[in-house]
Amino acid sequence: MRSTGIRRTVAALGVSALALTACGGNTDDSASGKTRITVNCMPPKSAKVDRGFFEEDVAAFEKQNPDIDVVAHDAFPCQDPKTFDAKLAGGQMEDVFYTYFTDARHVVEINQAADLTPYVKELKSYGTIQQQLRDIYTVDGKIYGIPRTGYSMGLIYNRALFEKAGLDPDRPPTTWAEVRTAARKIAGLGSGTVGYADYSAQNQGGWHFTAELYSQGGDVVSPDGRKATVDTPEGRAVLQTLHDMRWTDDSMGSKQLLVINDAQQLMGSGKLGMYLAAPDNIPILVKEKGAAYEDIAIAPMPGGRATLVGGDGYMVGKKASPAQIRAGLKWLDHMFLTPGDGFLGDYARAKRHDAPVGLPEPRLFTGAADAKDQQVKKANANVPVGNYQPFLDGNASLDMKIEPPHAQQIYSVLDGAVSAVLTKEDADIDRLLKDASGKIDGILARG
Repeated sequence: MRSTGIRRTVAALGVSALALTACGGNTDDSASGKTRITVNCMPPKSAKVDRGFFEEDVAAFEKQNPDIDVVAHDAFPCQDPKTFDAKLAGGQMEDVFYTYFTDARHVVEINQAADLTPYVKELKSYGTIQQQLRDIYTVDGKIYGIPRTGYSMGLIYNRALFEKAGLDPDRPPTTWAEVRTAARKIAGLGSGTVGYADYSAQNQGGWHFTAELYSQGGDVVSPDGRKATVDTPEGRAVLQTLHDMRWTDDSMGSKQLLVINDAQQLMGSGKLGMYLAAPDNIPILVKEKGAAYEDIAIAPMPGGRATLVGGDGYMVGKKASPAQIRAGLKWLDHMFLTPGDGFLGDYARAKRHDAPVGLPEPRLFTGAADAKDQQVKKANANVPVGNYQPFLDGNASLDMKIEPPHAQQIYSVLDGAVSAVLTKEDADIDRLLKDASGKIDGILARG
């Protein structure tokens, strides 16, 4: 999900994934004996702690690499979908630029990404990154980007409400039937308590429909990306479950057309039992919405089949020189890809500044690199890590599936189906899915 203005919190630091829209530059400044690179996604001045971390790390990098000059740009958000393509086409994008996972193929298709394949052997960390994340930036066998963070969806729940409702907070729901049962019991507490909340506006309903469809073993589009696959038994199961929880069980509350902030407000105020989100929501619930870390836990995606994954990384502009590509990869290694160190991985520094350490994601590395990263994280943990163990255990058996092509357009279509079943008791689920399928086919046909 990328164009709804959602603030994604980087789990390692509990900060927003921030960045910029600023002037680019492809001059490597070799005449001065230095290679100059412009980079983005520097936290803005308003995020003082994060800005300080970033500047500190850039300064350390330049000290270690006196032949490289890093010019960082800031703004919010890291990427504005309204200007992203125009900046690329107009040559205004930074040399090393932030992208969502869903951007990778598009940037390659419009011929704005440098082929990094000949250079990744110089990136010390590349082989330690999860293969499924590396694959996102690999197109037709060539490497065009480097993952920086990854997230997966799960079921955030309120342990205190579980206990009040007679549910075991150490055994969260693992199936949608169990979610439905738990939601009824929590809603039964009364006083405006909502058992389960879901989004149904601003493309976020379509985003969650996709995640829920994945969890049922379904998919939004066919493997070749040409046909919609929402008008299926799995698609009906998603909408029927939401309809029944809303109208039969009365466990979703009367207020609908919710977006992420609404669910966060409910959870933070202790009035919501469960909603779907990634672990990066947890610090927002505590720091901005009034919840306590002790009360907030996360379980794997119900259904046991798959979960939606997303994240971000960096690509390098097509016009970058070989020296700039090499400098950019060195910078990425230093800033983001060194286990237990750097902007995202210096957990000791984060702890000293009262940022949450110990959240279950992002989990970027494998093997010894992952072991080191987790060891340092555990040593500096300042949140109740036991609350997240079900999520870690359950994720091990789930398929990790990225968002569909043309995600935002498709989500806009699916918003209508989700909002209909949550606002109209007599909604025709078969008709909704048939109509959505036809509209998605049209989106895919236009490319």
